[in-house]
Amino acid sequence: MDYAAVFRAFAGPALLLTPDLLVVDANQAFLDSCGHVREDLVGSSVFDVPVQDPMVPGDRLRASVERVLATREPDTMELYRYDLPVPGRRPGRSEERYWSSFTAPVLGPDGEVLLIISQVKDVTAQVRARVALHNGETLSGEEATTAALLAWSRELQKRNENLRRAHEQESEIAVSLQRAMLPDTARERTNVAVRYRPATSALHVCGDWYDFLELGPGWLAVAVGDVVGHGLTAAGIMGQLRSALSTAMHATGQPARALKALAHYAVTIEGALATTAVQTVIDETTHTITYSRAGHPPPLLLDADMQAVQVLDQAADPPLGALEPEVARTQSTLSYRPGSTLVLYTDGLIERRDQDIDTGLARLIQNLTRHGHLGPEPLADALLTDIPRHKDGPDDDIALVVVQL
Repeated sequence: MDYAAVFRAFAGPALLLTPDLLVVDANQAFLDSCGHVREDLVGSSVFDVPVQDPMVPGDRLRASVERVLATREPDTMELYRYDLPVPGRRPGRSEERYWSSFTAPVLGPDGEVLLIISQVKDVTAQVRARVALHNGETLSGEEATTAALLAWSRELQKRNENLRRAHEQESEIAVSLQRAMLPDTARERTNVAVRYRPATSALHVCGDWYDFLELGPGWLAVAVGDVVGHGLTAAGIMGQLRSALSTAMHATGQPARALKALAHYAVTIEGALATTAVQTVIDETTHTITYSRAGHPPPLLLDADMQAVQVLDQAADPPLGALEPEVARTQSTLSYRPGSTLVLYTDGLIERRDQDIDTGLARLIQNLTRHGHLGPEPLADALLTDIPRHKDGPDDDIALVVVQL
């Protein structure tokens, strides 16, 4: 099927835009409504075309496109008035016209927004029918139906706007809740740096956590985890699992046994079974690290000479809900030299929609080697700065712990 031909033959005026609002195409209905030829528009910014009628006002269009990029869902805008010249009338005389518009994403194979359709519809007849109904004028059956549809459409627009505001507020609350539940270890130990960076898109906010426990003199437990989900639900699950893993570590002192106990607990929490986590125990007396992973990316250990990075991938089990609770989880122990650096993180640091995760891991290893001479705080900042960023911000939450051993 020739989708370009379908777009151009579509009855309602429509533009095809890039995410940065360059015009890719305009259908014939749009060209007829505004008196342009396609060559006037294609390749130009939507805000730089010679005449913008009956296009959406720039501030509204930009805000709508931002919502589409964030949610990957269509967005309907409020009605607006834009008068048009009437052929055959004196110059400067225009006819009162009203327009309804919406934007919709065209997604690529990786789920990213490739293009945006901006459609404009002339609803002047519906508005006039609505005004006539309000003034008590007698309407035909068709006019009454038109007026009712317009009223319903405007009510739907208001409800959509209320939902968007409620969603934004929930996201802000969720991020604040998560930050309040994560420990501030930087004040306790100068050899530890922690970072939490929420995703820009509310679809991914608030699933990641880190934890840092003093199990005894020279005996430290460091954990990082990732709950699938977003918003207040994910933040609530995160808080429960983090507390449960902390309790299990205090009770057992063993990463594998603690993750097994956490898997037992996760069965009782809806939405927790796909959670991944890695738990480590650092013994500063024997200079050893013991760790266990539940479906989580492997920690990295930069040697004291800052030349070699060891990937801690020997103990690798599935996520919490992927094993029967009674099945034992594995753990591994390795030695380190004083001056080494341990890095734990969530997959938001290495995973990108358009790249294999191994590519992201290799990039992180390279960045760790390049910046390994830095202290924990500047090193954490450098690791976050060097990752490729989605043009509107991080694709996913990122939790990061850097420990100088």
